[in-house]
Amino acid sequence: MTDGTNPPSNPQPEPAPGNGGYGFPPVPPAPAAGYGYPPGTPAPGGGGSFGPPPGAPADGGGYGYPQADAQPGAQPGPYQQAPAPAAAPQQWAQGLPNMGGPAAPGAAGPGLPGPFAPQSDQPDWEAMADRSAAEKRKKRLWLIGAAVTVLALLAGGGTFLLLGGDDKGENAAKDDTPSPTAPPTPSPTGSKSKTPVDNTPTVKDDPTQIRDRSGKTPLKMGPDAGVFPIEKRFEIRTKGNENSYAESAKRVVDTSKSFTVSAHVWNRAPKGRQIAVSQGNEKSFSFELGLDQVNGKPTWVFRVQTGDQGAEATAVTVTGESPKMEKTFSTLTGTYDAERKQIALYVNGKKTGEAPVPGVFQAQGPLQLARSRHEDKWTAPWSGAMETVQTYDVVLSPAQIDTLKPGRVDAAAKPTGSWLLY
Repeated sequence: MTDGTNPPSNPQPEPAPGNGGYGFPPVPPAPAAGYGYPPGTPAPGGGGSFGPPPGAPADGGGYGYPQADAQPGAQPGPYQQAPAPAAAPQQWAQGLPNMGGPAAPGAAGPGLPGPFAPQSDQPDWEAMADRSAAEKRKKRLWLIGAAVTVLALLAGGGTFLLLGGDDKGENAAKDDTPSPTAPPTPSPTGSKSKTPVDNTPTVKDDPTQIRDRSGKTPLKMGPDAGVFPIEKRFEIRTKGNENSYAESAKRVVDTSKSFTVSAHVWNRAPKGRQIAVSQGNEKSFSFELGLDQVNGKPTWVFRVQTGDQGAEATAVTVTGESPKMEKTFSTLTGTYDAERKQIALYVNGKKTGEAPVPGVFQAQGPLQLARSRHEDKWTAPWSGAMETVQTYDVVLSPAQIDTLKPGRVDAAAKPTGSWLLY
């Protein structure tokens, strides 16, 4: 077999007449000759130096193509089909692959080229070399890409660590309702981070007092009132009786000046007078915000007392309605403009009424939730729930009131008191 390179280019010697071998064209074999390379002295028995093995018939052909005039019974060469397997001796070239050469005329089987004849299906060594080079280039590119990826990941990890790790602390600082015990996380840029908001609804170590989120005026609850969690928020629930309320220890709103009071309220049934937020003294209220019957119809009210005796004749009321007034939350906001001497009521951020007043009774009593003072008695108990109760010592504008949402305060004005925010 050939090793893939072209055979030697030096010309072959012409065989002597009568020698059988690989001559071109083939000639009848000589009685006792082979094809030696280089030519040698014929071996005993008629073979050349590369002729048939010793003991082979002298009249046999060499190792070339089978000859058309081979004698009957002649021993086939190693590349020739034998008539019967039993008659073919073992040859040194058995098992070589069939190279697919053409058969000589008159041959008994498929012809095969000699070991130095041109091959018909030689591999394309140049194409194979190109493919090998392409595979190497692909492997190099893959290794370079992998190295770049690893370096990028290492560089990204270093940047990640330099910037302060994960962003859970930053997200917690931006959240409006983080855990009260979560420590503040330093900002990666070096600026001060937002301090987590404490949403605890009651005073520490005293669950009967609602914590003031804007000042130092907690509200003490009666025995039949309580604070309950609703998802991320809290609300006070009252049963509509004389023991279901909450009150401050001192005055919160100065009614001699402008003020705003607001609450997010829910009632079980709009029947009779029910006041959510009020302030007054032992005789009468100064203002009250809640629900009442006007002309036999339930309506939201903001009412102020102008006389010091608390008579009905000296009270001024503004009213408003909403599509549904029971078993649904509504935001009620009342304002008093001391300069203009005017009160107004807003329901869910929209103004529903206003009225002029000569002034507001300056009672020094505490702030009340779920009840009001009238003719020396507690009246108008609230049956339901409320949250986000706020007071301001200024008149909020209509635009500011429209942006008030449950759990939020106006950014341009600080409340004098706020309870049950979230």
